[in-house]
Amino acid sequence: MSDSEQARPELPQILPMRERAKLENRILADRLDTIVPKLMREQKVSMWLLMAREYFEEPVVNTMLNAESLHARRRTILIFFDPGNGQPVERITVSRYGLGGLFKPAWDPDKQPDQWKAVADIIAARNPATIAINTSSLSAFADGMTLSQYKDMTAALPARFQSRIVSGETLAIRWLETRTPMEMAIYPGIVRTAHAIIADAFSRKVITPGKTTTDDVVWWYRQHLTDLGLVPWFQPSVAVLRQGQKDMLEGDTVIQPGDILWTDFGITYLRLNTDTQHLAYVLKPGETQAPAGLRAGLKAANAVQDALLSSFKVGATGNEVLAAARAKAIAAGLKPSIYSHPLGYHGHAAGTAIGFWDNQKGDERGLYPVHPNTTWSIELAAYAPVPEWDGQEVQFRAEENAYFDGGRVRFLDGRQTAITLIPGGN
Repeated sequence: MSDSEQARPELPQILPMRERAKLENRILADRLDTIVPKLMREQKVSMWLLMAREYFEEPVVNTMLNAESLHARRRTILIFFDPGNGQPVERITVSRYGLGGLFKPAWDPDKQPDQWKAVADIIAARNPATIAINTSSLSAFADGMTLSQYKDMTAALPARFQSRIVSGETLAIRWLETRTPMEMAIYPGIVRTAHAIIADAFSRKVITPGKTTTDDVVWWYRQHLTDLGLVPWFQPSVAVLRQGQKDMLEGDTVIQPGDILWTDFGITYLRLNTDTQHLAYVLKPGETQAPAGLRAGLKAANAVQDALLSSFKVGATGNEVLAAARAKAIAAGLKPSIYSHPLGYHGHAAGTAIGFWDNQKGDERGLYPVHPNTTWSIELAAYAPVPEWDGQEVQFRAEENAYFDGGRVRFLDGRQTAITLIPGGN
């Protein structure tokens, strides 16, 4: 991890698919061995039951499949059972086959054709005190148990076990949000990869002022990722901030000298996601740097970042972090807008929200507490007038990826502190 971001970072080596699979499987095995037992005992859950169906993936199950199992197969049922007394947590799959050597098979359809009855038999044999299933009215990540599966499962389950069913909401969220040392060893390099691609997008390799449009850059991103063997988790955005224009200009807007360029870009690599917003300036003839007002605007966004980073606290809710950060920023004379979110297996990932762009007063989605060993998209903006643009107020957006270890928030690959410069001449 680094507090400073390189202006023009080199693209790290992209692993071939076989090497990616080996690394993903090592990381997954480590997570299953360490995180699941810890969380089940923390939440006092004896059994955790997860289900997914082919073409209707369950968010948590999807992250527990080995690299060669790209999707749930027919109906994939995973069961974790903690026998207690410090014994290892049992991992089984109710299928004819195992799952990547990580889950043992526990169903012989020739002897018991009914998969639901097989589930009931497994539960009865282990007699768990509690049975967690993924259901939540608030978090999509923890709501993977469908109504039909719940009905079929409980219909096969003896009544004495039905009363032991509890929500696995916290288990699901904590599994998804918790990062391991093995993941943190590679995450900065994944963010560096995204930063290197943005650096190329915001250069004369891609942009010819007076000719290139914002959409041209968007589709360069898409094609370049395909060529590298990478994927975006959302359609990249590129827009222009221009003197005299209140709103951002997108689509077929031709990029001109004097424009501020904004991008929002994220990739998925080795199962982890990035989410970054950067700014660039197209130099006018004779200019060697961006106008002072634009540079001050980015500095204001950095100051809002500082206010937010200093407000993280284990156990505080997202709403409490938001309120503390806003108070600090406003006291410093800034005009902030904070809308940060967890990052990890998903771009807008499991965990607590720290504001929304259209709601700076707290939200029910921000009631969940902040935990250590979590990664974040530090996404926000500062509004500031630009004297060189006749005092026009500009929204200076910034988004960088960071890790909270429980005491300190650190950027994974630094943050943008200087506007990227693009020569405007021919």
